Amino acid sequence: MNTYKYIFTGALLFIFLFGFSQKGKIRQAKSSYDKFAYIKTSEILLEVANGGYKSAELFEKLGDSYYFNNNMEDASNWYGELMALEEIIDPEYYFRYSLALKSIAKYKESDKWMKKFNDERSDDLRGKAFLSNVDYLTKIDALSRDDIEVVNLELNSTVSDFGAMLFDDQLIFASTRGNGKVYKWNEQPFLDLYSAQKNDRGGFDVPVALPNTINTKFHESSAAFTPNQKFLFFTRNNYYKRKLKKDSVGVNRLQLFRATRQENGDWADIVPVHFNADAYSVAHPSISADGTKLFFASDMTGSVGQSDLFVVGINEDGTLGTPENLGQYINTEGQESFPFINEKGDLYFSSNGYPGLGGLDIFVIRNFGSIAKIPTTKYEIENVGRPINSPNDDFGYYENLNTKEGFFTSNRSGGKGDDDVYAFNVIEPCKQIIEGKVKDIGSNAYIEGALVSLFDENGTELEKIIVGINGTFSFEVDCDKEYLVRGTKDTYIANEQRFTTPSARQELAIALLLKKDEQEVTLGDDLAKTLDIPIIYFDFDKSIIRYDAEVELQKVLAVLNKYPNMVIDIRSHTDSRGPAKYNQTLSGKRAQSTRLYLIEKGIAKERIAAKGYGESNLKNKCADGVPCAQEEHQLNRRSEFIITEM
Repeated sequence: MNTYKYIFTGALLFIFLFGFSQKGKIRQAKSSYDKFAYIKTSEILLEVANGGYKSAELFEKLGDSYYFNNNMEDASNWYGELMALEEIIDPEYYFRYSLALKSIAKYKESDKWMKKFNDERSDDLRGKAFLSNVDYLTKIDALSRDDIEVVNLELNSTVSDFGAMLFDDQLIFASTRGNGKVYKWNEQPFLDLYSAQKNDRGGFDVPVALPNTINTKFHESSAAFTPNQKFLFFTRNNYYKRKLKKDSVGVNRLQLFRATRQENGDWADIVPVHFNADAYSVAHPSISADGTKLFFASDMTGSVGQSDLFVVGINEDGTLGTPENLGQYINTEGQESFPFINEKGDLYFSSNGYPGLGGLDIFVIRNFGSIAKIPTTKYEIENVGRPINSPNDDFGYYENLNTKEGFFTSNRSGGKGDDDVYAFNVIEPCKQIIEGKVKDIGSNAYIEGALVSLFDENGTELEKIIVGINGTFSFEVDCDKEYLVRGTKDTYIANEQRFTTPSARQELAIALLLKKDEQEVTLGDDLAKTLDIPIIYFDFDKSIIRYDAEVELQKVLAVLNKYPNMVIDIRSHTDSRGPAKYNQTLSGKRAQSTRLYLIEKGIAKERIAAKGYGESNLKNKCADGVPCAQEEHQLNRRSEFIITEM
């Protein structure tokens, strides 16, 4: 993706590649390399390498020449030669090699070098993001959409076209299709902004360059309009009042400019925003639906990585406030750029710092507009998956939820030029199927004839189904919503599951496990287990029935009243603390207290036996001398209700 590279990486190359010196033709390459004439440089370096010369510096520079021109197959070959030397190199090359491999879909090999990068730079956010998502391909597959079709626009040229967005009935985008001055980086003309009128055939007319008040002989790209259409923000080289300015190492950076719409519809009064500077780039604006915030990318002072995402307030007069970095929970040491925030407040952006399919991938933070708490909030960052993302660079995402039109840019295979604009239909809301089975929790058998009901978050019943012999049910639901499913059946206790569907379609499975409401009991059974009664607890060193125990004893009382011939044996136990003889006495008192409680409630005394067992039958390891927590000791202070006659 040539269009992205000259935006932020120019100055970085001086840092990573400083000190380039080799004999013969490698020295000859240095001049053109520093001028960013990479196509010529790669030819010279390739000739040296093909002549049998080997060095880490040669392979680094040759690999970089292809990497920064997005020829990832050749980049991976030469980075592979670099790794084969087994010399000490900057770990950044492990990262670049991993990305190059990923871009040609060699994911397992890519993961190997990303792990090595993480080993060398364990504090780098890019490595951490990978390590926390080692199964990222499975997650991306789950988030991918087979109901979205992407279409290469007819207006794409054989050169670079990118960064499309809608303004009224026009598609605004950047392109190198002009006949102006050639940019040495990619041997194409400098970028200009173009507009293409939407036609009644569902496509766009022939693109027309925006006026010279906007376009200059240098780069212009990435437009964003305020909702009232009064102001236009766009990206341009650091060129103002016919002066081209450079940073301390001679790089001309990108800056953000604002134009004001005149009464006749023209754009004029073009001025740079106040936080532009010669030393860093500011680019790729996107404006919130309410017109109060502008998001952009920059490598300004304080950035986490090679380019970060920022936000700044927009005043009524079009001036901007103080920029804020979106923080380390979004920005990585890699490249985050091309932000876009939709009408719902979902923040889309491109990054190579998070696990993806290769190159730049498009990510989204759902509902960012209402949850953002810069810079302390930890966000759920979601790869939008295929077909929007690919093994190549994917960036410049834009969608209009009102017209259901979406656009993004990619240099994937099968395109017309270096970068092409792709269109897709925004399918909102997405639908997905939840499937499940109703089973007996004890036998794991399917429960035929169970009624399964679907409710929304407010408890309104939406749909219901009676399951067949295989106990299976399914419902179609919306994405990103809360639901509840409930299973019921005569002689069973109902069960329900509440869940929130993900924001992208994926398989959802739910099990409803029902417990029988009527259970068969026989001699020797413990009513506490049959009735799912928690342990009848006593306070430490006490034999008084606690209120919570009294509530549970009502269940035993109800059973004894229902079955007048049933006789039970109450068995009381203590923990191991205190002398064994004392515990024996204490457990006997507890058993008798339980027995007396039931007798006082009307059960004949001959139907209830009671005995204390002290600490002779512990439920866990907490014997004398073994350190245990209070909760562990309490498990041993219990009563059982064993059926001895029926």
